[in-house]
Amino acid sequence: MRAASVRIGLTSIAAVAAGLLLFASFPPRHLWFLAPVGLALLVTVLISTSGGIRVSKKGGFGYGFLTGLGFFVPLLPWIGVYVGPLPWLALAAVESVYIGVFGVVVVILGRSRWWPLSVALAWSLVEWLRSSFPFGGFPWGRVAFGQPDGWLLPLASIGGAPLLSFGVALTGTGLAAVVAVATGRRTIRGWTAALATTVAASLVAVALIPTLASDDVEVADGTGGGGSTDGGRTITVAAIQGSVPRLGLDFNAQRRAVLDNHVRETFRLVDDVAAGRTPKPDLVVWPENASDIDPLRNSDAAEEITAASEAIGAPILVGSVLVNADRTTTNSVIVWNGVDGPGERHDKKIIQPFGEYLPYRSFFRLFSEYADRAGYFVPGTGNGVVHAAGVAVGIATCYEVAFDRALTESVRAGAQFIAIPTNNATFGDTEMTYQQLAMSRIRAVEHGRPVIVAATSGISATVSPRGEILQQSDLFVPAALTQRIELRDDTTVATDLGAIPEILLCIAAGVFILAAITRGRKTIRESGDDV
Repeated sequence: MRAASVRIGLTSIAAVAAGLLLFASFPPRHLWFLAPVGLALLVTVLISTSGGIRVSKKGGFGYGFLTGLGFFVPLLPWIGVYVGPLPWLALAAVESVYIGVFGVVVVILGRSRWWPLSVALAWSLVEWLRSSFPFGGFPWGRVAFGQPDGWLLPLASIGGAPLLSFGVALTGTGLAAVVAVATGRRTIRGWTAALATTVAASLVAVALIPTLASDDVEVADGTGGGGSTDGGRTITVAAIQGSVPRLGLDFNAQRRAVLDNHVRETFRLVDDVAAGRTPKPDLVVWPENASDIDPLRNSDAAEEITAASEAIGAPILVGSVLVNADRTTTNSVIVWNGVDGPGERHDKKIIQPFGEYLPYRSFFRLFSEYADRAGYFVPGTGNGVVHAAGVAVGIATCYEVAFDRALTESVRAGAQFIAIPTNNATFGDTEMTYQQLAMSRIRAVEHGRPVIVAATSGISATVSPRGEILQQSDLFVPAALTQRIELRDDTTVATDLGAIPEILLCIAAGVFILAAITRGRKTIRESGDDV
């Protein structure tokens, strides 16, 4: 009994360590290679046999749940930085349940010949589940989003974030297979094909590197704005980071100060253009919530934005909160073109539960005094594209960048580059902004588009179609990043295929799971004691 307790304790520690390795693979650290190691450790725990004792389904859930806690608890503290630990820990626990379900599936699949392949597919299925349910899902923490510097990154241009996650998971299960053979827990016959698939995925990714979009994006150097290169038409885009008076949930209590900051930083850019220190932009991007004063209803705000647009001589994409005719609220990005004023707009379509709106408000207010701090936003419609300066711009506002469908729709609708207006001031100096920037880098590769990130308090950045950061600002410091980018009309395989790769991965996982369950009912009987 004591030996069993020690074994369970050590295995539990290993499961938590697997989650910590997954966490450590995410930005701002550049330890992307730890993700497959973490997955390999988790799988090794779940398929291990000691003294004839196998991990049961119940044990698989428990160990998977512990891995989830080791991963999500340190990954998501920004959730509770201003609202206390309960929402943070509750979300981490809910997301850990999915990893627990993965643990059960691994136990079911781990006895088959093709377990390294089927288990990697199961990881893809679980990521899809938690990215979809409930309340529209929560994709944060997909292993793909920790891989902007990883060597499998080119897979994103073929199958998007789902294929990249699968490649990482397959690498992890391949490592677990090597460990299983080296320790005598599995024979070579049972894993050679799957390991060969792992190696093939890596070779394909490396081979794809030369096919990624070329770096026809450069730091503006005072040479001018729009023009053409061998690749096509270019324009100069500026991202404004005005910063905020204070951080936290009440940053927008001084809404006028936030607007003034972005106007002021735009006028500083005007001075830099006049002095020849930077080229004149063709388009300016302000962040989400740059004007929480509705400029369609407030003439003072409208005058300030108009003055800034006229001074810089370019349209501004203005992140604003709008009160609509039916008194609903939308988180919007408006094209504001000088004296012509407001034009097209993107109303955020994927809004954040428990932040921008609160499902079951009367229920959740029983658990937190911050429940009524959640907004009353409604989702917008449209295809995520606005037109400014004769350019089709794909918009994904803050939270939307985490969802595959948002930018796939806008690029398919003709977006020539991508703008990510975001407001991270509500999350202080946590790692959230680095995690979100990593998502923007993955999207750049996925769709072969330059990406401009404009954040209220940082980090703002310009990203090449290869996912490389060309410029980035510091946190909490006003800044203007000016970048000349090439407009693109071609599409990647990932954009063309959309959700198809993820659907195929999930179907394949389902087939393996059903086959394992069917086979288990007919021929497999539990042997030994479960742990």
